[in-house]
Amino acid sequence: MKLAAIDIGSNAIRLQISTILEREKKILFKKLEYVRFPLRLGHDVFSTNHISETSMEKFKKLMKAYKLLLELYEVDDYMFCATSAMRESENGEELARQVKEELGIEINIIDGHLEAELINKAIASYLHDETYLHIDVGGGSTELNLFAKGKKIKTRSFKVGSVRILEHHDSPVMWTDMEKWVKDNVKKEYGKVTAVGTGGNISKIFELAKKKPGQALSIKKVKETKMMIESFSIEQRIYELQMNPDRADVIIPASDIYIKVMEWAHAQSILVPDVGLKDGILLHLLEKNVKQKKIEFKHSRF
Repeated sequence: MKLAAIDIGSNAIRLQISTILEREKKILFKKLEYVRFPLRLGHDVFSTNHISETSMEKFKKLMKAYKLLLELYEVDDYMFCATSAMRESENGEELARQVKEELGIEINIIDGHLEAELINKAIASYLHDETYLHIDVGGGSTELNLFAKGKKIKTRSFKVGSVRILEHHDSPVMWTDMEKWVKDNVKKEYGKVTAVGTGGNISKIFELAKKKPGQALSIKKVKETKMMIESFSIEQRIYELQMNPDRADVIIPASDIYIKVMEWAHAQSILVPDVGLKDGILLHLLEKNVKQKKIEFKHSRF
């Protein structure tokens, strides 16, 4: 079985196609294709509440290209999910309608709660019966999820994101609200709190910190890595640190979010599993399909 996930974010739009391998009821996701296109919808939306005509045309071309890849790979099931930029834009629904009419593609504009639920599916196998604060930073929003004794007990989405901060459209009120939420909900009786970070920026910070997969990153190391990146110009980040241009300018605002949330929660370290929304979408599709076929399975990590 081949499945595909399309994550329509505020900074970039990702497609991943994976084939599902099954052995003794254990599932392995084998990546066949991954495409990341830097169409920054948040640039339009967070300043004008509107997706420009130019961006709409590029978006439709990209959706057509992704549809062709789905057909070429003969994908069995797929899901297109759009997050904060499209859900906040005045014409996001209209763009989705046009794509449906012209290309036959159904775009799901999901709310922050469902976005968090899908990402939680992807990180579940990395968590134990301890206390974790999951921090997912996107271009337009940050999702926070608190886990205690193996169960998610609190979740909240905030309109604070890397593109939004970069273009000075973040609200001081929302920062205050996020700080209050963390301090009110991360209680002393939960004991030691470990942060769990998802998103392309924390993954790049983890890579630059030269940590091995599975190792935790201390908040001190996160700060040191941020300072190192800040010492480079945007051009140096692209050519010397091998960042995509649309990563090079947002990585510092994104790191500020992770650091602030960790400080508010008194989390001294952060785990960085290499998963995100697209992986949660793939798991959702798998669960849907195996339920229809009434197959039991235990999924492994990506």
